[in-house]
Amino acid sequence: METLAATHADTDRGMNFLSGTPRAGVIDRWIYVFTAATFLIITLTGFIPDSIGKIAAVQAGERPPFPLVLHMHAALMGTFLLLLLTQTALMATGRRQLHQRLGIVAFGVAAVLVLVGLVLVPTMYHHIWNAAQVAPPPAREKLKQIILVRDNVMLIQLRIGILFPLFLLIGLRARGLNAGLHKRMMILATAMPLPAAIDRITWLPTTFPVSPLATDLYTLLVVSPMFFWDVFRNRKIHPAYLIWLGVNLPFAIVVHGLWGSAWWHSIAPRLMGI
Repeated sequence: METLAATHADTDRGMNFLSGTPRAGVIDRWIYVFTAATFLIITLTGFIPDSIGKIAAVQAGERPPFPLVLHMHAALMGTFLLLLLTQTALMATGRRQLHQRLGIVAFGVAAVLVLVGLVLVPTMYHHIWNAAQVAPPPAREKLKQIILVRDNVMLIQLRIGILFPLFLLIGLRARGLNAGLHKRMMILATAMPLPAAIDRITWLPTTFPVSPLATDLYTLLVVSPMFFWDVFRNRKIHPAYLIWLGVNLPFAIVVHGLWGSAWWHSIAPRLMGI
């Protein structure tokens, strides 16, 4: 994320047939704002109806109350998404110094978010497991099926827990040295947790929970406007996308290979200390 001058410097002038046109300059500045806003809209679309339904279930005594760490995670993730949107808007309007100062806050929030996420995964697993042990038989069977889904979801959570901070670190290290890599990696890192919201949008056609294929394709679809504009604008693929896809691919292969396997269902509870 950089100043307007740096934005134009980031493109390959020798191959950029739109260089200097007002239309190209506007899209250069606002494509990242658009992508960050899309992330926020997807998150709200997925989590608001889901949360309302679960709160109603808690009030009806159909499920135990949410643990505190879940509320902390929700607040931190919402804050981080708002900060990302603010950061992209600040750069789109040329307010670089404020962007840099706020960036320190954003990375602090991200660090706490990662730590809370490490606590959240086992907490929620034990939350459902313990509820299944004391539930009446009909509810117990339903909770056991939820636990099997949780086993598979844990694969996605582990991928997010590793790649989200890794891509953020790459973006942080590029800050001040490679503005183009920095701004793209910040966006691409934030795309990693999107499956949590996408899988909660019940009206989307999906392969979940049988397979995570649709979820991965939707994530690619969300970042595609930024990617295709980059290719169209510069006539080449920016290294940020090659890093993101190259690192993601082996993790995706592992997730898809283990998804629903008997071996993984036997290992997952042990990883959670059960």
